[in-house]
Amino acid sequence: RTPPRPRRLSAVCGRRTGRLRCHKTRESLLSSTSGYNNYRGILNWCVVMLVLSNARLFLENLLRYGVLVDPIQVIALFLNDPYRWPAACLVIVAGFLVHCINMAIMLTLPAAVVLSVPSVTPVGGAFVLGTYTILSLKLYSYKDVNMWCRELSMIKAKKLSRSLSCPSAQHFNEAGRKVCYPGNLTIRDMFYFVFAPTLCYELNFPRSPNVRMSFLLRRLLEMLFFIQMLVGLTQQVKSLIDLNSMQPYLLLLCPSVCPTLLQVPNHLLWLMFFYGFFHSSMNFTAELLCFGDRQFYNDWWNSETVTHFWQNWNIPVHKWCIRHFYKPLLRKGFSKIVSQSAVFFLSAFFHEYLVSVPLRMFRLWAFMGMMAQLPLAWFVGRFLHGNYGNAAVWISLIIGQPFAVLMYVHDYYVLHHIQEAD
Repeated sequence: RTPPRPRRLSAVCGRRTGRLRCHKTRESLLSSTSGYNNYRGILNWCVVMLVLSNARLFLENLLRYGVLVDPIQVIALFLNDPYRWPAACLVIVAGFLVHCINMAIMLTLPAAVVLSVPSVTPVGGAFVLGTYTILSLKLYSYKDVNMWCRELSMIKAKKLSRSLSCPSAQHFNEAGRKVCYPGNLTIRDMFYFVFAPTLCYELNFPRSPNVRMSFLLRRLLEMLFFIQMLVGLTQQVKSLIDLNSMQPYLLLLCPSVCPTLLQVPNHLLWLMFFYGFFHSSMNFTAELLCFGDRQFYNDWWNSETVTHFWQNWNIPVHKWCIRHFYKPLLRKGFSKIVSQSAVFFLSAFFHEYLVSVPLRMFRLWAFMGMMAQLPLAWFVGRFLHGNYGNAAVWISLIIGQPFAVLMYVHDYYVLHHIQEAD
């Protein structure tokens, strides 16, 4: 008989050895070192025990009290009078307080930094304060519009009608898309509003179909050109001023500084700033963001009254004042005269805020100049009409605003140059 091959012999030995050995080094499953973690059966056992132990209690409650579940009652509790929710009201009040604190910090903290840090220049300070002022006005509008939408949603919930905060078909934008509250509460929507050339928020802004590169390039070139012109003319006009021998009350009548010598160049600088900012830069931003509403100014040059001028030369600020300040005052019962005076007071405050804080001196020239617009508006509207009224508006622009600027220039020069030299 032929002996088995070595490979077959090893296989047979392996099988027989496996029959003889039935143990190996292992841990119990409930030991922490076993690595076992499948306790699904124990979880099912807990559920079964819980159901069985509470089945009797459930049946006794059902037989004694009957079915008490009423989903409609819960829904009615939330819809009948939502303003009586104590927890929700507490959250809303906390949010309102945080918003007020945030608004106050946005106006006071930059001013405190500008006043306390000597390295901040007047131009840089004015730019920073202007940026924070614009942002604070935008956030105020954002808060107001969402509050109005929330109130309309409450009315819809009470009447069980279609959402009144959602625009109708005629308010669709060019892309055919619409946003309904609270679908507008997104980071993207807020950032778009922050950079959009407007101070008034709405859920669906009008949008242009595309970006016109030629239009964008023209506005960019205009911005660069007018920046250079403003800087160059400012340096040139500065050489005409002799502030060492000038008194504040002689700025307008001093023989060495006649009106045509300083006020006309100052007025031309203001006109170039208007075109460069309200037409070039704001159209550039609007075109870049496909923002459809380009009415940043109206025909203020044809104004026959001072009121018409202030309503048309800065449309974004005018819209904000009417929407969020003037009309709310009227709804609270204030008269038109009081509301209009309050608007001019608010504008005077921000004019002084944007001038005095960067210059680190408080002279109230800008504040008094804005408040003087009230009697001037009454006088021009009462006694001057047509071309005479338009001429009066132009005279106030050519003489009044440059005179206030020259007063600040004189006081700043005396404070930072003559006193330091002494």
